[in-house]
Amino acid sequence: MAGNTCPKCGSLVSPAAKFCNNCGQVLLTKSRSGLGGTLLALVFALSVVALVVGGCIYGGYNKAIRLDENVKSSWAQVENVLQRRYDLIPNLVETVKGYASHEQEIFTEVAQSRTRYFQAGTQTEKVEAANGVERALSRLLMLREQYPELKAQSSFLALQDELSGSENRIAVERRRYNDAVRELNTYCRGFPSRVYARWAGVKPAEYFDVPQEAQQVPKVDFGKK
Repeated sequence: MAGNTCPKCGSLVSPAAKFCNNCGQVLLTKSRSGLGGTLLALVFALSVVALVVGGCIYGGYNKAIRLDENVKSSWAQVENVLQRRYDLIPNLVETVKGYASHEQEIFTEVAQSRTRYFQAGTQTEKVEAANGVERALSRLLMLREQYPELKAQSSFLALQDELSGSENRIAVERRRYNDAVRELNTYCRGFPSRVYARWAGVKPAEYFDVPQEAQQVPKVDFGKK
């Protein structure tokens, strides 16, 4: 049977021998060498898997955080333009009162809805309150159809002009916010991304949709009749 040679004296030794019978040199058998190579390969493979899995978890966790922060940043921009729009409401109410003082129910609704918005705590409450303000504001603006003299009132027309401009800015920021919400919510519903979102403490956000009543507000007409 063929064997190995001793690296020290060159004598022929058995493949299973642990040392050379001629000089006593300790030998590394093939079985040991093969086992060591297998263990090294296994350790290397496990290390690669651990790095890949760890990288996926790290990337998925950070993406959940990034999407959540993007939604918060987009909502902050929405709030900025809403603040500007709602700051115009008190002056608008006072102007309309001069021509429709008996429409107290509408004035009260506008004031209360505006107060609820500024008192809202969570983002969900803000969205609901903002929709309430828009519904009340749409009723207030529709009074121009019942009181034609408002159409010729310069301060009313100026306020309508500012409201129209702020509404356009709100539409832009609302769209950006809803796009950010859509991306976050899609991530939170997917797999395994929803696991990363849960680990990061990130939850789906609420869309900011335009109330049906606000969509029906008449367009601003600066022509006098």
